[in-house]
Amino acid sequence: MSKKTYFYIDDVIWLFRDLTRQRPKSIYDNAFMKVLKEAHDRFGMKVQLNVFLRTDFYYGNDEYKLSEMPDCYKGEFEEASDWLKFGFHSKQEFPDYPYVNADYEDVKANLDEMKEAVFRFAGENSFARAATVHWSVISLDGCRALYDAGIRVLRATEGKRTPYNGDPSTLPYGHAARLLHNRKPETMLFERDTRDLAIKVSICSHNCLTPEQFEKTRYNMECIKDEATGLLFKKLFTAGCLNLVPLDEIEEELMSKSVDCEYFGYATHEQYFYPDYFAYQPDYAEKIWKAAEIMHRNGYEYFFAEELAK
Repeated sequence: MSKKTYFYIDDVIWLFRDLTRQRPKSIYDNAFMKVLKEAHDRFGMKVQLNVFLRTDFYYGNDEYKLSEMPDCYKGEFEEASDWLKFGFHSKQEFPDYPYVNADYEDVKANLDEMKEAVFRFAGENSFARAATVHWSVISLDGCRALYDAGIRVLRATEGKRTPYNGDPSTLPYGHAARLLHNRKPETMLFERDTRDLAIKVSICSHNCLTPEQFEKTRYNMECIKDEATGLLFKKLFTAGCLNLVPLDEIEEELMSKSVDCEYFGYATHEQYFYPDYFAYQPDYAEKIWKAAEIMHRNGYEYFFAEELAK
């Protein structure tokens, strides 16, 4: 049996900020890119970086926009497009659930801006046709916008939907306000399978699989076709997020969920790599390499989620 693994990194923007401001001779002179390139060279890792359009004011007023990224590294990015792609994520980090009740025009505007930037500085082949939107939740109108812009595979949430009972204490840190703002009929709640108990109960929208659909597609290459939009839904993530798992527990986390599976997906977030981030993880690089070594050693071949649509 052929075994495939998919790896993605969410919340990516500081990489582009540093390339823009530091202007290294090569993208691989950048510390973050050097980590990814080593994992690719040693273990065949492929990775999708899911991109913000700008930094968030939460971290101060030193704003950076993806549109500032120069095209002087386009050749290197094009050459790397067989193992490195850029996917749509969100305009910025906050608020949470940015697309839970989004209108078509809002999603289309953000995605068009992201595509234009990536095509310019990295080439068309570097743009991913699979998407993981920020917090993984998006409205029906938003799904239609993604499909019309060329997205074919979308990360889904999974779980039994339950109506919101109007009690904000059932949701964490202000998420009830996000649920209610511009609320659409498909916006409900579900129970999330996560190590982060603070978000155990979360918001879902149109791209939420039933438990039965999830089990049907969990560890294989199957997807659920959304008849309303044409998108293929899949919970692309099947294991612990690396930034939530201690280094010495990564092998147990991955192998307890991936032995002899046809499909396996895992992820992390960009910001934990940076020493000035409040939750900096000094072993971030070791986690990337460790996970890639484990998947390689166990016979998994890296691929891009957009290939699920072929």
